[in-house]
Amino acid sequence: MAEATVETVKNATTHNNKGDLFSSFDVEQFDIPGGRDEVWRFISLRRLRGLHNGTFAPVAEANIEVSGPVEVRVEKLPADDPRLKAAGAPVDRVAAQAWSAAKSGTLVTIPADAQLEEPVTVTVTGSGADVTTFGTVLIDAGAHSTATVIVRYAGSGTHADNVNWVLGDGSRVHAVVDADWDRDAVHLGSQAVTVGRDATLRHTVATFGGEVVRITPRVSFTAPGGDAELTGVYFADDGQYIENRLLVDHAVPNCRSNVLYKGALQGDKSSHLPDARTCWVGDVLIRAAAHGTDTYETNRNMVLTDGARADAIPNLEIETGEIAGAGHAATVGRFDEEQVFYLRSRGIPEAEATRLIIRGFFNEVLNRIPVESVRNELIARVSGELELANL
Repeated sequence: MAEATVETVKNATTHNNKGDLFSSFDVEQFDIPGGRDEVWRFISLRRLRGLHNGTFAPVAEANIEVSGPVEVRVEKLPADDPRLKAAGAPVDRVAAQAWSAAKSGTLVTIPADAQLEEPVTVTVTGSGADVTTFGTVLIDAGAHSTATVIVRYAGSGTHADNVNWVLGDGSRVHAVVDADWDRDAVHLGSQAVTVGRDATLRHTVATFGGEVVRITPRVSFTAPGGDAELTGVYFADDGQYIENRLLVDHAVPNCRSNVLYKGALQGDKSSHLPDARTCWVGDVLIRAAAHGTDTYETNRNMVLTDGARADAIPNLEIETGEIAGAGHAATVGRFDEEQVFYLRSRGIPEAEATRLIIRGFFNEVLNRIPVESVRNELIARVSGELELANL
């Protein structure tokens, strides 16, 4: 009698929608991506320093530090500890590579009912240009807890990680992800978020640094009543590629989501670096059982100089008509010359008028950040970008 053979399921397996992608913690279960693959077609694979195909530089231990109120418990766990996997498995090869290569992970637990007045800060520092680092972090917010969590990236190097979030029932978490890498860094970050019953997520991504930065949040509602807002700001100069690719998966009834990302790009005609480029892909899935869903997503891009390019791709996939509302909008263009004219007619010089308009463009997102010091730092960073361009 012939022995039965079992064929390994690969990531090329067909799926019904954008939420039912193949997932695995094992990098060998994923094919090496090519430039024509849908989720990789905007990024230059040659610039990823081997993160996508295993040819990366020697691996060093990631430098991850956590600080915060005394109520918060921080544990360093073996990579195979099931508690680190509570938000689900990676859906792309680089995220799976980060899981496979990391020997340990960091679990940050916010106790149930805790009301944290001071933020929790997770700091990831690059280990240098000649090495590669991988990281695993899980933030577990207990039922009915309230917390602000700041994830900061700084320094130089090549880094891939999974920073995942589990929001317990009734919890409220404001997450700020600040990718302020040195200009030569490459970072591919995956973030899986599960939102429990009546839980609230406010998630902001700010990307100003790095050579290539790609952050991919995936939000899943696990019970009714969840409320998620995903916001982001990014500013790209010559030589930079910034990609934000996100999914909001409505699988249960009566949840709300809102997405608002804003970006600006600028360059210098005399620079030998590649032109500034950004890509934003926003996917929202409303499954058949997700009655009463209310969702909207927006992406706005401001191109300040010739040559810079922004791609904006909003997608809605709706499997039921019994929803409260759903929509999307995306724009790419220069700032409004009529606004400049209006301010000049009030005696404001053209350069200052331009700066005021661009600051106001970003402030709609930045003013939502609850930590004043972080908010002011990001506003100052926008001003610094404008100074570089003499705007």
